[in-house]
Amino acid sequence: MKRSGPLLTLLAGLLVGLFMLSLNATTGEKPTSASVKPSPSTKASPSTAPTKTTPPPSPSPSAAPVPEGVYAGRTDDDSSAVAITVRDDKAIAYVCDGKNVESWLQGDVKDDGSLKLNGKGGASLEGMVKGTREIRGTANVGSGSYAFTVDKAKKPSGLYRANSTVAGAKIEGGWILLPEGEQVGILKRDGKPSPAPEIDPETGAVTVDGQQLTARPVTP
Repeated sequence: MKRSGPLLTLLAGLLVGLFMLSLNATTGEKPTSASVKPSPSTKASPSTAPTKTTPPPSPSPSAAPVPEGVYAGRTDDDSSAVAITVRDDKAIAYVCDGKNVESWLQGDVKDDGSLKLNGKGGASLEGMVKGTREIRGTANVGSGSYAFTVDKAKKPSGLYRANSTVAGAKIEGGWILLPEGEQVGILKRDGKPSPAPEIDPETGAVTVDGQQLTARPVTP
């Protein structure tokens, strides 16, 4: 019978169709690109760890103040005497040979212990405090240059001065009392220098041309 051929072909087509439908039902639909979740970014986020900072350097200690007081002694060549009075950041000095060379100088004391003092006629003194009891330096007075090392002195050693008028003459006196008891000074009468008479170390009393005067300690 010739009709069985087409019938078999039809049945085979139906079986293939059923097979395909069952395959789609079991496997499901392939997800589209829109349904795919984006993967997290792999870019590294900035570090939130605190940045290590270097602490500022601690301030250096301030320089120690220069010890106040009077420093007195002789020049290195033993020709003259030098006295320096220090108070706060100021200093007054007197350089004297006890005959006719003298100079009063003044100026500032720096934090590092250095001194730079000036006087009349271009006189100058530069020094440096060493430790707590010594000043070393050089004084330039007139045509002379005098290196010195002076030590801290105790009363009555020190620097003294007197100003007055005696018998119509202007009197100006300066004295350096050295630790050994020696006195070096110049007395000017109307600007004319001469060796100064000695003063009383305890009271500063001095007699000039029959009149008693008082020499007083010098401070800045």
